Amino acid sequence: MILDSLENYQLYSAINERIAKVFAFLRNTDLDAIPSGKHDIDGDIIFALVQEYQTKPLEECKLESHKKYIDIQYVIRGEEFMGITTKNNQKILEVNEEKDYTFYEGTTSLVRVTKGMFTIFFPDDLHQPCVQTESVSEVKKVVIKVLIQ
Repeated sequence: MILDSLENYQLYSAINERIAKVFAFLRNTDLDAIPSGKHDIDGDIIFALVQEYQTKPLEECKLESHKKYIDIQYVIRGEEFMGITTKNNQKILEVNEEKDYTFYEGTTSLVRVTKGMFTIFFPDDLHQPCVQTESVSEVKKVVIKVLIQ
């Protein structure tokens, strides 16, 4: 897992060409004006899902992972906690291969992610997004899916 602010994007653009395309999209798109929904970057290889929601109590948020796609989550507005942990002995609750998610039961460490920050979650990084901080927050976030090569 990687947690950083967009101003440090150049540290991660060299991971591979697809990650570089993600950072180009984040830097060259008017994210405040982009509407909610799916946005094409490179077909099914790279696409963005723009979401707007209110954060929720920890117990209402799902711990998840993905096998086919790397998840890059960038907070456009608001703040949230994200629960993080590595894949160990968590109990699997649900697997959906078509939609590329697995839900788990388990405990996490919480990290605060605020406006201008991003996370990169690889397949073995379990994450629990949308968790409220000290109070409920209105969040606008883009989740960019990057097909694993």
